[in-house]
Amino acid sequence: MHGVWREGNRFRLLPESSRFLPAMFAAIEGARESVLVELYLMESGRLATALSDALIRAAQRGVAVALMLDGYGAMGLSAADRQRLEAGGVALRLFNPLGWHSLTRNLTRDHRKLVVVDGRLAFTGGFGAVDEFLDAWYEVAVAIEGPVVADWVRLFCRLWDSPVSRGAGAPALVHRLAVTQARREDYRGMRGRVVWGQGYRYQAIRHSLHGRIASAQQRIWLCTPYFVPTFSLRVRLARAARRGIDVRLLLPGKNHDHPGVRYAGQRFYRRLLRAGVRIFEFQPSFIHAKFALVDEWSSLGSCNFDHWSLHWNLEANQEVDDARFAGEVAALFERNFAASHEIRHREWLRRPRWQRVKEWCFGNLDAWLTRLR
Repeated sequence: MHGVWREGNRFRLLPESSRFLPAMFAAIEGARESVLVELYLMESGRLATALSDALIRAAQRGVAVALMLDGYGAMGLSAADRQRLEAGGVALRLFNPLGWHSLTRNLTRDHRKLVVVDGRLAFTGGFGAVDEFLDAWYEVAVAIEGPVVADWVRLFCRLWDSPVSRGAGAPALVHRLAVTQARREDYRGMRGRVVWGQGYRYQAIRHSLHGRIASAQQRIWLCTPYFVPTFSLRVRLARAARRGIDVRLLLPGKNHDHPGVRYAGQRFYRRLLRAGVRIFEFQPSFIHAKFALVDEWSSLGSCNFDHWSLHWNLEANQEVDDARFAGEVAALFERNFAASHEIRHREWLRRPRWQRVKEWCFGNLDAWLTRLR
């Protein structure tokens, strides 16, 4: 599903944690009315402690603070840390805690990443509250102001009040917040909309991307840390490259938190390269960012191009249709391409046999998991 396109927004690209973390913490420290936070990953450590401290300080000065965490992704957050948040006045709820219900329901996770302050400033991207985001993982976020922020608030409120969300945080809390958050401010700026996926039922992000790929005139550049694409996406990328579109993939190199996922995706390299798709593996660190650029359309948020994100998870991206912003995203891509190793077709055909064995093993595992849906 997706919101409507809204004019008059302001979007700021914030590459790397050294930019987006200070911006988010400054916004939370300046909150006067409300702070809404929705995360997949939150694990006890330096970053989780810093975030908890900031949220508790906000609550203690009278700000309404609502924290939504995924029931699986937050398993690394200690009971003591959860109790400290709730004792400090933070309303905490967990989406879909693991249970003895259907396998499909356990597989559906809230993978969204969102911070909204006073209903006027929002942040989204691929970030989480785990220490890897401090210095080990490369990530990108976007700061959002303008009418589209209200759509992010509504998305948060629907999940907070969902019957599969559990916790001491009162479901009715967001009904009061929604009225406050709905205020508009008039920005002369950029065109954008929120697009989101409802797990296995419907994945609007995929359909939006497919539509843009089909109509691309110049370029299709995708960055994702977990590239295990669906057949339909692979076909569309190959077709676009064959008709002369500049198709490039920015993917992780050997620095990867789940190497098996990388090997599973690499089994598709040969056919994509043969079709003319260019593949770049990022070298400095694990690139966890998820962003896309098709001509002058950009999409940034939580969605990976793998089966889990495209079929199971609750995801949400910010789409921007603006030439100025597209120029910033293109410049970011170019910097990251320069820091990457480009995989060439002939080079890939000469890869070692052991590499091929790993692709086969993890590729078959991925295919088996895909059939679960």
